[in-house]
Amino acid sequence: MVDSKALDRHVRAARPKYDAELRRWVEIPSISLLPERRPDIQRCAEAAAKTVIALGGTAEVIETRGNPVVVGRFASDRKHPTATIYNHLDVQPAEGAAWKRDPFKLSIEGDRYYARGATDDKGPALSVLHAAVFARQADVPLNIQFIWELEEEIGSPSFDGFMQKHAKSLRTDVVVVSDTVWLAPGKPVVSTGLRGLQGATLRLETGTEDVHSGLTGGAARNPMVELCNLIAALHDGGTGKIHIQGFYDDVVKPTRAELASFSRCGFSLPRFKKVYGLASLRSKDPLEVMQAIWARPTLEVHGIAGGYQGRGIKTIVPPFAEAKVSLRLVPNQTPAKALELLRAEVKRLNPDVVVHGESALAPFRGNSTGALGDVAVQALRFGFGKSPAFVREGGSIGAVVTLERHLKCPIQLIGLSLPDHGYHAPNEYFDWGQAAGGMKTFAKYFELLPAALRGR
Repeated sequence: MVDSKALDRHVRAARPKYDAELRRWVEIPSISLLPERRPDIQRCAEAAAKTVIALGGTAEVIETRGNPVVVGRFASDRKHPTATIYNHLDVQPAEGAAWKRDPFKLSIEGDRYYARGATDDKGPALSVLHAAVFARQADVPLNIQFIWELEEEIGSPSFDGFMQKHAKSLRTDVVVVSDTVWLAPGKPVVSTGLRGLQGATLRLETGTEDVHSGLTGGAARNPMVELCNLIAALHDGGTGKIHIQGFYDDVVKPTRAELASFSRCGFSLPRFKKVYGLASLRSKDPLEVMQAIWARPTLEVHGIAGGYQGRGIKTIVPPFAEAKVSLRLVPNQTPAKALELLRAEVKRLNPDVVVHGESALAPFRGNSTGALGDVAVQALRFGFGKSPAFVREGGSIGAVVTLERHLKCPIQLIGLSLPDHGYHAPNEYFDWGQAAGGMKTFAKYFELLPAALRGR
C-alpha cells in the first residue's frame, strides 16, 4: 500500500524542484509550428532528458525525420510489467495583446503557473514524472517508461515513423496519455474516446484578376458567393447537421451506458459557456451539448479568403475564393473515407471547386470497464478525493491511434488539466493543486497497476 504520509512528504518536498523544472521547460519556446524554432525544440528535448536523469532515471533523445522524441525510463526489473506515459512537450504559438504576461517567462502567482505550455502539456508531464520517482523509491514492481513527443501540435507527422522503427524496444503493457481536460475543478474525468480530424481547403477560381463589379457584375461569376452557397449546402449552421451523402453511415452512436455516464458527470452549460466565452449554443439541453462535442462528427469553417479585405468597400468581383474547413470524426469513421465523401459532394454541388486534403487524424475509442478502469477510478479518488466520470474528449491526439496500432496494448486517457487553464489560449496556466493531486493520483495508479495487469 502507498504510505500516504510518505507520499505527502514526497509531494511537499518536490515542489521546489517542480517549480524550477517547469520554469526551465516553459521558458524554452518549443513551438513546433514555426520552423525557426527547431533549435528550441532540440533544447527542450535535451532539457527534458536531463530532468529525468537528474531524478534517477535514464533518458535518451531519439531523432526522427522531423522533431526528436524523448524516451525516459525508471526500470525495476525486466520480469515486471511496464507502463508507458505519453505527453507532448511542443507548444502552440503565443502572440497578441491578450497575453498579460510574457508567455515564455514563468510567472508564479500563488499556486498558479502562467506560461505557454504550462498545462498543455509540460506541467502534467512533470507531475507524472514525480509520481514515477516516488514509485521507484517505494519499490513498486513496475517499469515506468515515458514517451515525450515534440510534434503533437502539428499532427504528429513523424511519430508513426518513430514508432514503426522503435516499437519493439518500447514494448509495454499499457499506455496512459496525460493530455486531456477535466470538466471543471473537482470533477475529474477519464476520457474513453477522441474525435479524429480531416482538414481540407476548398478553392474556386473563376477569373485571373479583380474586375470592376459595375462593368462585369451580373455576368461574372462571384467565387465568394458560390463558395458560401456551397458551404451552406454542406452544413446547416443552425443545427450542425452535415449534408454530405453517406457521411453518417459509419458513425457509432454512444451506448446507453455512455449516455448515462455523460448525464452523471456534472457537466454545466453555464460553466461551459463561461470558460469558452460563448454567448449562446445550438441547444440548451446539457446531454445534447455533450453528445455534440464528444460523440458526433462536425464540419467547421475556420476561415474564408478572397476578395478585398481592407477598409471600406472596393467594388470588384474577385477571381478566387478559398475556405479552410475541417471534419471532426468519431468511431468508426476514417479520414480517408470522409475526404472521399466530401470531394464527391463538392463535385456534385459545384464541380469547379477543388478540394485539397490537409492534415488527418483517426478517431479513438477506448474502454471504461475492467481492471484498468477500476485502477483509474481508485487512483483519481485517492489523488483528488473524487471518483471520475467516464466521458469522451472532443479534440484529437494523433499519437494515440499510432501508439495503439504499434504497441497493441490498452490505452487510457487520464489528464490533469482544467478547462479554465486555457489550452491554446492566451494566459495559459497550470496550478499546484492539479500538479500535487496528479502526483498522488499517478503514484497510486502505479501501485495498483501490477496486480491489475496480472489479472487481465
